Amino acid sequence: ASRLRLAGLCFLLQILTIILFAVFVRYSPEGSSGPCSQRLNCSWKNQDLGSQHPRFRDVHLQVLLGFGLLVAFLGRYGPGSAATSILTVAFAIQWAVLIQGFLYFFLNGKIYVGAESMVSADFCTAAILISTGAVLGRVNPVQMLLLTLLGVTFSSINEYILHSLLGISDSGGSLTVHTFGAYFGLMVSRILHRPRRGKRKELLDTGHQADVFSVAGTIYLWIFWPSFTSSTTVPNDAQPWAVLNTYFSLGASTLATFVLSPLLYKESTLQMVQIQDATLAGVAVMGMAGEMLVTPFGALTAGFLAGLIPPLGFRFLTPILCSRLKIQDTCGVHNVHGLPGLLGTLLGTLLAALATADAYGGR
Repeated sequence: ASRLRLAGLCFLLQILTIILFAVFVRYSPEGSSGPCSQRLNCSWKNQDLGSQHPRFRDVHLQVLLGFGLLVAFLGRYGPGSAATSILTVAFAIQWAVLIQGFLYFFLNGKIYVGAESMVSADFCTAAILISTGAVLGRVNPVQMLLLTLLGVTFSSINEYILHSLLGISDSGGSLTVHTFGAYFGLMVSRILHRPRRGKRKELLDTGHQADVFSVAGTIYLWIFWPSFTSSTTVPNDAQPWAVLNTYFSLGASTLATFVLSPLLYKESTLQMVQIQDATLAGVAVMGMAGEMLVTPFGALTAGFLAGLIPPLGFRFLTPILCSRLKIQDTCGVHNVHGLPGLLGTLLGTLLAALATADAYGGR
């Protein structure tokens, strides 16, 4: 019965998206940025089409390999969660193209897709994969597809409100990817709480399989996340800032974990999962501020502060969420994405308030 429900839901969702694509979706005109330039609500999405293809490749690899492996580090759910993450990506990208197309790329009754719309869909998919970390092992594939359906819709609306209506610049996704993904997942986790299961503890596999997943996922983060952060910035303008700031933040956040974890935990050596968490926190804090004039000193400082959050959060805050608020955060997305994303939002707000025409020119 469970297999039939999954097969039936996949069939219905795919047929629905095929019909909607047939009615609404068309390719963007070649050699232009697409009809997005004619819409006032395009915001940061109005960019040169040719320059987006390498960035789309990097962002897509990051979403599929980076996030896909990161949700597979739990020994009890490793292979199954990796398969479920691919299922989530496969549907989320299609649904995000449709929902975001109606918001950003809709003209004359059609949705025009190109590299920029695919980059935007991958960003939305990343937020959903973060959400799945809060409920991993507690939902089946059918429920995961329904969560993706709702998550993509709410994420796209949230992004539209922030980017187009409020005019907030969040090129690396501190708010739209990390913060939304974390707290949407935590909300679903709270809804799924069952009193009888409140005392159940998720067992982490610290053996060979978990280390392999964590090492591979962390390496992909280091390779591709600077492209992820800079993929929606203005080419040859803020893009070098975003890349450099992200790298500096990554280094400082990793060192912060090596400073704090030995003081909080009895293990003589750090687990690879802890380094993975520090890496994610370091990039989350640079999501909004990465394209701004943080300065190398500021990026190192922000990354170091973000790197302190995961070990402190796992030691002191996660037990409180579980016991007091009845929120079971399987992968610790609150410590790794939520709080660092909020810190990055505060940093971006501060830098925006201090911005001057001399420092940023026409931007």
